[in-house]
Amino acid sequence: MSDKHLSTQFDAELSGISTRVMEMGGLVESQIRQAVYALSQFNVEVADQVAATEVRVNTMEVDIDREVSGIIARRQPTARDLRLLIAVSKATANLERVGDEAAKMARMVRGIIENGAPRSLPSHELAVAADMASALLRKALDAFARLDTSAALSILKEDDLIDQEFDGFVRKLITYMMEDPRMISASLDLLFLAKAIERIGDHSKNIAEQIIYIVKGADVRHSPMNEIESVVK
Repeated sequence: MSDKHLSTQFDAELSGISTRVMEMGGLVESQIRQAVYALSQFNVEVADQVAATEVRVNTMEVDIDREVSGIIARRQPTARDLRLLIAVSKATANLERVGDEAAKMARMVRGIIENGAPRSLPSHELAVAADMASALLRKALDAFARLDTSAALSILKEDDLIDQEFDGFVRKLITYMMEDPRMISASLDLLFLAKAIERIGDHSKNIAEQIIYIVKGADVRHSPMNEIESVVK
């Protein structure tokens, strides 16, 4: 078998596994959308669908990791190809955790509904933050597909906006609880929902960092923004 043919097969395997990551990402995105819809509409059935999807997400993570291990064993890749496979494994782990957060959100939504929480709670602001987190995840997946380091850098900066949204939401919830102690239980539920949304943004940031690792060969985790900008540019 010619080296060119082997190279073509390897490229096809790398392309195939990247496609699987995008499929998993799409599934996780749908979980976030459903969780937010369940909260905004007080819909238990939709919340239950999110939890049911979690099983599929977990299975995809295991399958993709198995494929990554098989490719490494067969091809013994080096340099950028090896970094890509390592990053794929880490990206799927982050996607699985996003799915966990979405499922956690759905379970909390079910609890809020079953406990008869008032619809007057500031859930709209939470939906806005969740939309921001979902959009950030979508951008991270798109950047991963294109290995776009400039887009990855933008994602790292945008994550700060979600953190600011979370801080503002916490302040609003504290005001609600101070004004009406009967709102404390339901407000705490929303606080945990907000924290789950913030973590979704964090996982999107992690995926963006892996893009820079693939392309530039630099591990920028926990690095200050000015150093990351220097690596990308």
